[in-house]
Amino acid sequence: QVQLVESGGGLVPAGGSLRLSCVASGRTFSSDYMGWFRQAPGKEREFVAGIRWSGSARNYANSVKGRFTISRDNAKNTVDLQMNSLKPEDTAVYYCAASKYGGGVDRMGSYDYWGQGTQVTVSS
Repeated sequence: QVQLVESGGGLVPAGGSLRLSCVASGRTFSSDYMGWFRQAPGKEREFVAGIRWSGSARNYANSVKGRFTISRDNAKNTVDLQMNSLKPEDTAVYYCAASKYGGGVDRMGSYDYWGQGTQVTVSS
């Protein structure tokens, strides 16, 4: 089992920045890929960004490219999401997720473990 705990959410004005952090514990060696998803009220959960524990590969949704940056700290088992130039449409609950094998990283079904989520609200 892998346990994931997110932090760093909050209320920020449009154009502002937030940094989300996800701490992984438990059998972290069993996961190959980490992702961030988000779910806005009344909408489906969607992929935001992802990164492998090893190597330099990163993936981003088109809607956040150039504004969000995902990074990892293998020693601390943390995956962060730096969010800049935030927009009201970025308002959502943000979830950290871990995938054992890393295939189809933009799909929810590819992930085996999920955090409880952290709320991000961007005011206009």
